Amino acid sequence: MTSPATTAAALVLEDGRVFRGESYGAIGASLGEVVFSTGMTGYQETLTDPSYHRQIVVQTAPQIGNTGWNDEDDESGRIWVAGYVVRDPARVPSNWRSTRSLDDELVRQGVVGIAGIDTRMLTRHLREQGAMRAGVFSGDELGSVEEMLDRVRTSPQMKGADLAGDVTTPQPYVVDAIGERRFRVAALDLGIKSNTPRMMAARGIEVHVLPLTSTVDDVLSVKPDGVFLSNGPGDPATQAHAVELTRNVLDRKVPLFGICFGNQILGRALGRDTYKMRYGHRGINIPVIDVATGKVAITAQNHGFALEGEPGEEFASDFGRVQLSHYCPNDGTVEGVRALEVPAFSVQYHPEAAAGPHDAAPLFDEFVTMMEQGR
Repeated sequence: MTSPATTAAALVLEDGRVFRGESYGAIGASLGEVVFSTGMTGYQETLTDPSYHRQIVVQTAPQIGNTGWNDEDDESGRIWVAGYVVRDPARVPSNWRSTRSLDDELVRQGVVGIAGIDTRMLTRHLREQGAMRAGVFSGDELGSVEEMLDRVRTSPQMKGADLAGDVTTPQPYVVDAIGERRFRVAALDLGIKSNTPRMMAARGIEVHVLPLTSTVDDVLSVKPDGVFLSNGPGDPATQAHAVELTRNVLDRKVPLFGICFGNQILGRALGRDTYKMRYGHRGINIPVIDVATGKVAITAQNHGFALEGEPGEEFASDFGRVQLSHYCPNDGTVEGVRALEVPAFSVQYHPEAAAGPHDAAPLFDEFVTMMEQGR
């Protein structure tokens, strides 16, 4: 049953700013880091992306929910966002694939949201002040500003948050290759999206998705032609186990490909630090330049941390020379790493691109080529 549109709600930011509107989705309270996503479409993929664990997502697109909700586009088994903020929710969904409204699905999964606020003003505020802790409150959870602000300020921060263990698979599973199996890949699940194994399966790759707690022996027992490091939530500085596992893979010269959180893990394994960004990159319209070719790709991204360094910079690591291979022209953020003496590379964006764009999909083909050369 859809929550009443007339129920009052408030979004309270850590710096004391309060936005008042109406409840959207479940009624109650939710705490997390408030961030904005600039995608005009793909809200179902955004909501079900495990990388958004413990984040309150603001949609910059003014109207959300037009295409409803279906049972085919989920990127995981549930909605992961902590809360949801929209300006103008669609009153009636209209799409031939829709089975229910977005509001109904938010209610069903207990996701507390708010609608009817000026998301443009909120986004400008976050760009100037940075992502910060926040809370969405509605119904009986609405209290005085002082009470709500105290709950926000005593909630956990994203810096130092170890969250990948919350979203990883509890047990290994296999996604079969489509057609003839050409390769076998061990994928470390830091918060993997469903479309990633599908993209590899379409290239004849049998994907063994492994829990974050897997050891190098677990990885090697798969007899992989390559290793994949997935996207995921939280602070990469907390992932000592994943970094050490990556170093073990690099030491054995097994072809390795990482995306998003996996890019940060590879970078740390190669000796680079990471830092918390002011407000991050989140959306499906973010440009990235490949240093080697100068080619620009429009990419899907979701990250609030990044690798330190300058675009195109080369440096020495325990595994030979490394280049920071990609960057975002909007702000110079490092968007990729390439080891020059061992078979490993990664990018900060999402080449599986659910939902869109598809400029970066050939990176999976590059991974295939690397595995061919490794045989």
